[in-house]
Amino acid sequence: MFSRAALARILPFITYIFFIPVAELLGRLGWNAHDLRWLYAVKISAVMLMLVIFRRHYTELRGPRLGIGAAIVALVTGAVVLVLWVSLNADWMMIGSPDGFNPTTDGRIDWLMVAVRIFGAALVVPVMEELFWRSFLMRWIDAADFEKVEPAKASLKAFVVTVLLFGFEHNLWLAGIVAGAAYGALYVRHRTLWSPILAHALTNGLLGVWIVYTGNWTYW
Repeated sequence: MFSRAALARILPFITYIFFIPVAELLGRLGWNAHDLRWLYAVKISAVMLMLVIFRRHYTELRGPRLGIGAAIVALVTGAVVLVLWVSLNADWMMIGSPDGFNPTTDGRIDWLMVAVRIFGAALVVPVMEELFWRSFLMRWIDAADFEKVEPAKASLKAFVVTVLLFGFEHNLWLAGIVAGAAYGALYVRHRTLWSPILAHALTNGLLGVWIVYTGNWTYW
């Protein structure tokens, strides 16, 4: 059903999602959230391994890099998404109440744990998610041979479906929709995956800094 190029973009994402039920199962077996914090490092390592294994299939990452102007637009977009992400938090804009990721022990922050979390969120997750949501899904909706679909020619249907699914992947679903629309628009406008990756990385990196500064661990 899926080509090897498609699987190269799907499997790292599935690997990441797989750890959600793993954490839930371990929780039911008696592990508490505090004990499971290092599972994130395992998850990120597994995703990185998948990205390395399939690296030769990510031809778009070897293409033209962003120009200065496009990079600035991507960075500004990432910063704006961050502001909206921490603002769109009314009860009706949320699904469930996540435990978050609290890197403190007896009130003291474990900085190694924080570093691993920010590293994963800012440098690994953006690559993995943009490969899946924008490079694969948004183009695959239009054509099974998705690699031949130019980002600028993605249909409105593909754009909207991807944005909605990306949004509801997150607890803050409305913020997720806004972020998905912003990253998708960058991909279409700049026609390179590096644009949404850069914006996504800045959003996640700054969000990590904001979380540590404010102690709002549920945003993780």
